[in-house]
Amino acid sequence: MKFLKLTACIALAALAVLLLGLNTWGYFALGKLAPDPAAARDTGANEVVMVFGATGRAGGGLVVAAVEDPRVQRVYVVTRRTIPLLEELAASGKLEVRLHQDFTDYSDLADILPQVNTVLWALGTSSLQVDEATYTRIHVDFPLAFVEAWLAARQEAPMAFHFIAGMGTDGDAAWARDKRHTESETARLAAGTGLRSFSYRSAYIRPADQQSNLLHHLLQAVLAPGSLAMSSRDLGRAMLEISARSNELPNGTLIDAADSIAYARAYGDTTAE
Repeated sequence: MKFLKLTACIALAALAVLLLGLNTWGYFALGKLAPDPAAARDTGANEVVMVFGATGRAGGGLVVAAVEDPRVQRVYVVTRRTIPLLEELAASGKLEVRLHQDFTDYSDLADILPQVNTVLWALGTSSLQVDEATYTRIHVDFPLAFVEAWLAARQEAPMAFHFIAGMGTDGDAAWARDKRHTESETARLAAGTGLRSFSYRSAYIRPADQQSNLLHHLLQAVLAPGSLAMSSRDLGRAMLEISARSNELPNGTLIDAADSIAYARAYGDTTAE
């Protein structure tokens, strides 16, 4: 019994040290961007929003943020399947679910792509769940095929593509190289058009309130001091705020976890006015 207690104490102490180290690193290392308090906002920048990956951990909150935003007139969710959260949000009359199977072919979205201003891309999976070729197909082929199809349908600003890459994308792992490739290629495709592409190197993203439990909230709380956690709803708000600031951040900007939190707060400031 004493051995078990000692082991538990050591484990808890190690966890506390790890959390302290992570939060200290995040506090000092993250946050390179500062929202301009006097920035002009394009009220039409988010009139029509499209969300991918809405059934995942981050995507649900992105949809909630878009539906709640009074400046968003229409939200399209492109997904293979629907979930109760989407059905609940569809009752607002603002959201339309477009069931879609082949994420390398977007010809069935041709009727709506010319309308879309802002795309929130949360479609993805863990590198531990699929082989390398499948991971590349999901995180490189899918988004690049979409951006090409979107630009073939529209190139008039305001347009913004928001891609969740995740923290660690600057590393040497195969998944990191894949996501860096998507970051650079979407920016390359957007160059010279009305599109700006952004990549979010976020840390922990808590699911939407309707999908969260106590553990999700606890994890967000313990990582908050280092700006290493935020809700998916707030991440969506940060994306919408960055879209609206159509002259502030250039195409290809990389946005870390603390940056996202800062822009989510800036969004809150505007809605409180």
